[in-house]
Amino acid sequence: MAEGATEKQRVADDDEPLKISVPLERDLFLRRLLRELTGSLEEVVGLEEASGFISLVDQHIAEWLEPAYREAYRVEVMDAGQVARALVDLKARIQGDFYIEECTPERIVLGNRACPFGEQVLGRTSHCLMTSTVFGTITAENTGYAKVSLEDTIARGSSGCRVVTFLQETPDAGAAPGIEYFSD
Repeated sequence: MAEGATEKQRVADDDEPLKISVPLERDLFLRRLLRELTGSLEEVVGLEEASGFISLVDQHIAEWLEPAYREAYRVEVMDAGQVARALVDLKARIQGDFYIEECTPERIVLGNRACPFGEQVLGRTSHCLMTSTVFGTITAENTGYAKVSLEDTIARGSSGCRVVTFLQETPDAGAAPGIEYFSD
């Protein structure tokens, strides 16, 4: 600090970012914030209630994104292939690594090699509800029905995810664990 510097100048100098190594940047901060928020919700109200709160937020996110994909495809309603590609694209844009394993008139099966939440997802299965709700809402808005079954998830310790989204109320869909979604 220069001799004769005012208090105001000294405070301004203190506003500069430190030139030290701290493993913090916006993306990591927001993922950690979400992890702590969902963890706190799970601890205070339980996993089921926390999942309900998170589901409401995710539904709003899906309702925000779904029209953008229909507009991008220039269609009133996306078909199963367009929905599958939209879901993969959505996750790629937030640094997930989803890919299509299967796409038929009855179901869409997606695999995933990298969670958008990174290591922050481990042990936080309520994060997976975000995938379920966004996938289910977008799919149901275009097909009328969706049931999302999270067969494998990174959050539960698997090396990847396998998400099956049923497009019709079939016996296979009825037998699978998961959450059903319907269009408005």
